[in-house]
Amino acid sequence: MADPINKGALAGLKVLDLSRVLAGPWAGQLLADMGADVVKVERPGSGDDTRAWGPPWLPGEDGTPTSESAYYLSANRNKRSVAIDIATADGQALVRRLAEKADVVLENFKVGGLAQYGLDYASLKVLNPRLIYCSITGFGQDGPYAQRAGYDFLIQGMGGLMSLTGLPDGEPGGGPMKVGVALTDVMTGLYAANAVLAALAYRERSGEGQYIDLALLDVQVAVLANQAANYLVGGSAPRRMGNAHPNIVPYQEFATADGYMIVAVGNDGQFRKLCEVLGRPKWGSDERYATNPQRVRYRAELVAGIHAITVTRATAEWVALMEGAGVPCGPINTLDRVFDDPQVQARGMRIDMPHPVAGTVPLVANPIRMSATPVTYDRPPPMLGEHTAEVLADWLEHR
Repeated sequence: MADPINKGALAGLKVLDLSRVLAGPWAGQLLADMGADVVKVERPGSGDDTRAWGPPWLPGEDGTPTSESAYYLSANRNKRSVAIDIATADGQALVRRLAEKADVVLENFKVGGLAQYGLDYASLKVLNPRLIYCSITGFGQDGPYAQRAGYDFLIQGMGGLMSLTGLPDGEPGGGPMKVGVALTDVMTGLYAANAVLAALAYRERSGEGQYIDLALLDVQVAVLANQAANYLVGGSAPRRMGNAHPNIVPYQEFATADGYMIVAVGNDGQFRKLCEVLGRPKWGSDERYATNPQRVRYRAELVAGIHAITVTRATAEWVALMEGAGVPCGPINTLDRVFDDPQVQARGMRIDMPHPVAGTVPLVANPIRMSATPVTYDRPPPMLGEHTAEVLADWLEHR
């Protein structure tokens, strides 16, 4: 019998992952990275939807593309894949047997979608009262939109994020803009993993499992953070400001002689240091700019004044000068530069894992650093159904 993953803070935890695409798989990957034995249940023949979301495809050892999409690889490390058709009675019975052994179930079917198979929480709770069952949907289990399908792009729009992202109306290129990654899905995955850990802590005290209802729209509204507070307290809906910050100035991008840089001044002391670097020390005591509330009030003229200076030097020159003076700043990197950055490399944010058909697969590391139970990388994202026999033997002692 093969050993399940048995390292990390969550060693011994069994997670049955019925989810696909990104939010659920992201939660499952996080739990797996911390040592949980995460079993990914996939449809025979096709598997997770994202297996077909390419190109790019992982190149094989001979350089020809494999059937493994980069999108799928991003969210399924450290899991084992079993191929089970839950549309059949035998498949449903097998998943129920796995759920009896599981500590956690993750799923992101439409509301009520698993009840027809007897795989909903009410059905599985009877078999396993200690089960923690996390459902991820677009809009939650109740409310007028509960039956709607939810997608990250749609939720970024409905949840207000796109009203805050992009250049202002009337400017060239102005209009609503989504974030460049499926951020709502990723954040929902993070909330899901956090909720699962909280439910596990409660189960340790009470012996009881529970149901977790997570909605992408709820998460998107929750992470509006200070912008939501700005509206609730101030009464005015914030508008798109490009890269500017609604509450802090200067905190945005500035053009340089050869590109752009970010200046992120967070307090009045840093602003005075910036003024020295820019050769305008008197700005630091100017009543229009000396305090952040005043800088917000006189944003337009201050930003224009800074811009007139920053275009006279190259990005690297400004970054060196500002770093030397203690002014937070940095370049706007493309992803090739991100992974070439010495800090990113020093922190080991790229990993390369052995892969059964590609030889190796490059992946982004988990950012969590734990002193006693560090994250481990034991398994590459699995091939479809790669571990079916192994998991049935491990979990069900199936011969």
